[in-house]
Amino acid sequence: MTLGIVAALHEEIADLLAEMAPGAHVEHIGMRDYYVGKLHGHDCVIVLARIGKVAAAATTTALIHRFDVRELVFTGVAGGLAHGLAVGDVVIADTLTQHDMDASPLFPRYEIPLLGRASFNAESALRDALAQAARDWLAEELHEQVSAEWRAQWQMAAPRVHVGQIASGDRFVSSANEVTLLRGHLPQALAVEMEGAAVAQVCHEYGIPFAVMRTLSDAADDTAHVDFPRFLREVASHYSHGILRRFLRSRPAHPPSHPPSRP
Repeated sequence: MTLGIVAALHEEIADLLAEMAPGAHVEHIGMRDYYVGKLHGHDCVIVLARIGKVAAAATTTALIHRFDVRELVFTGVAGGLAHGLAVGDVVIADTLTQHDMDASPLFPRYEIPLLGRASFNAESALRDALAQAARDWLAEELHEQVSAEWRAQWQMAAPRVHVGQIASGDRFVSSANEVTLLRGHLPQALAVEMEGAAVAQVCHEYGIPFAVMRTLSDAADDTAHVDFPRFLREVASHYSHGILRRFLRSRPAHPPSHPPSRP
């Protein structure tokens, strides 16, 4: 069984790619490089989707059709929406919705036309395994991987793992006014980002189990852009690598699989 690992930004998968490098090969499809190899005993395909729902959907479809991926995990950063969340917390998606989907009055707001649903559920076993890996990594490895200086700078005293709704849209949410509006329309949403719900829709349509993990880099407000590149490099990259490494190691390894033959 092949697992797809996807991110929107290079830093979120760079360490995983370095770990897979020995013996891996690369296939270039649709302006993306798909790294095919083995990681902690699992057949994996790792790819940089780039930013936005269309990019994520196109990448997910290629993973399913070309590489016969049977499970998929998306990792990256997000802005926090719900009160009480903090920078450095991890949000694991339970459900995902597209906050910019509005085909009303033909369809209810947020509902995907002709699918009859406004949200998509992450696969429970993948979701729970990812959440446990995140809890273990925060408890046992965070202090080794992220320096005290960086933890202090972002006031990461005791990061926590939250499981709940993630909202996705093709807009970088970066103002307090936008946050207030999203909270009013989607009161259950914990975090906001730009890819997860598109991945969820494609996986739903193809019957592929998936999970989405997000590290909170900000509160999606007027300070959302401040020091984002540095947070990505010094904090979020360690989260993605460390948590996914624990996730993979916690799962039974599968024997090597042969790539699907294509005409």
